[in-house]
Amino acid sequence: MIEIIKNPKLDFIAARKVSYVISILLVLNGLFAVYQVATGKAKMGLDFTGGISVTLKFAKDVPVNDIRGILDRSGMKQAVIQQIGLPADRTFIVRVGTLELKGENASGTLTELLKKETGDQGMTVLEQNEIGGVVSSQLKSKALQAVFWALVGILVYIWVRFKFKFAISATLATLHDVLAVLGIMVLLGKEIDLLVITALLTIGGYSLTDTVVVFDRIRENMKHILKLTYQELVNNSINEVLSRTVITSFTTLSVALSLFLFGGSILHTFSFALVIGVVIGTYSSYFLASPIIVDWENYEKRNRSLK
Repeated sequence: MIEIIKNPKLDFIAARKVSYVISILLVLNGLFAVYQVATGKAKMGLDFTGGISVTLKFAKDVPVNDIRGILDRSGMKQAVIQQIGLPADRTFIVRVGTLELKGENASGTLTELLKKETGDQGMTVLEQNEIGGVVSSQLKSKALQAVFWALVGILVYIWVRFKFKFAISATLATLHDVLAVLGIMVLLGKEIDLLVITALLTIGGYSLTDTVVVFDRIRENMKHILKLTYQELVNNSINEVLSRTVITSFTTLSVALSLFLFGGSILHTFSFALVIGVVIGTYSSYFLASPIIVDWENYEKRNRSLK
């Protein structure tokens, strides 16, 4: 690996008390976010609240602001309007929540409203979908199950490959990352939908990969380095893979930022979660997962000395 940082000797473990405080605050904020999501107080997407999605195509140019004005005047101020394809395609996706548009034929009501208000613009309905309350409730349940089983899988995988203490540390770090990102998203008022859940699972996988690289180097060094304390061994191992982490994190962050800046409105929230997740995932591998196994080892050493 290219040595961007040659012979680093940074003491990551020494900063663990500060990192523990930061992580506790992030987790508490994440748990509060989980409560808000569970009680419906967070800003939830149509996937979880129910609503309609209509894809429209116009024969003539219709500014997005005109569609926004029509919906605002009709009381649908939270509606999401997304232009897809090239501007010349004149194609839009309009998403409206169940609470804003009620009735047995909500999608028909919406399309008739837009057709009437836009006038002679040659509007054609390409697709319309409706997500009911039962479906949205099932999606929320399945999303929580996906996150739970992902964490269980991580625990089992690390336990088999390394040791139990490594498995617990990696699982706690991954759970920390998921809660931290979710907490920040809710705190900033971002909409939580299935794309955000996808981002959280992606972040968990990225964080786990970064943590496994560090743990693998620790395991290798344990076979060869006998004169160092456990803390020094872990710290040296982290420094040895620092260049790899910088390159990987920078590359991944560049892609996530590109999606955030140029990916369009439909990927905005998803890519924003990825940007935060890459930063937090890298942080947790160095300042949370590794310090936990150091403190765990020190705890076991003290207990052995007392026996």
